[in-house]
Amino acid sequence: MIKNFLIGFGLLCVVAVGLLGTRGEKHAAPPIEFFSDMKRQSKVKYQKPSDFFADGRASRPPVDGTIPMGYDIPGHPFQNSGAPNDILSPLGEYTAGTDYYNTGKMGENWGTGMPEQIPVTPALLKRGQEVFTINCAVCHGATGQGNGITSKYGLLSIANYHQDKYRQMADGQIFNTMTHGYNTMMAYGDKVTVKDRWAIIAYIRALQRSQNASINDVPEEQRAALEAQK
Repeated sequence: MIKNFLIGFGLLCVVAVGLLGTRGEKHAAPPIEFFSDMKRQSKVKYQKPSDFFADGRASRPPVDGTIPMGYDIPGHPFQNSGAPNDILSPLGEYTAGTDYYNTGKMGENWGTGMPEQIPVTPALLKRGQEVFTINCAVCHGATGQGNGITSKYGLLSIANYHQDKYRQMADGQIFNTMTHGYNTMMAYGDKVTVKDRWAIIAYIRALQRSQNASINDVPEEQRAALEAQK
């Protein structure tokens, strides 16, 4: 019994060495694969011919009406639907210029305040809340305190917008951070339109004001009622 076990064990070792002992060496012959793990699939490469399609091309043209992510198509009929720079317009308006609206910079410095194309209205703040909830709240939290769901899974260095550093940060610098990313934060310049980035900034400022408001921020006609409650 022991003899058979030793013989079997020895043969197993020889097979293991034969299969694994040459790992890392280069061979001209293709490897033996029991499971390819989808490394080799039936496909055609970019700009190669193909008999499958009538025109003989493997690469297919874009579907009619397709708008590439990350930039606009000048003069495209789907661009700027509705009023110009309408914050509720659903399509277009990715970064396409060097002005403050597109970069967050005034000359060589970060600018502050909403661009003239983006009037601060209830609709702007509502849109900002919607886009913030979709793209930002997962990390920064619903109130911007840096306590989103990702913080529960070990993601560190999430900005808390209520810290002085971010309350005092220029709007243009926040816009640039959203556009190009920073540290562990990914870039959103190809995912969130320019006007939606400004809407998010307006909403962030509203969140900051909600946690750091003074009596001077209350409309004058409502201050007396608040003073009476003290």
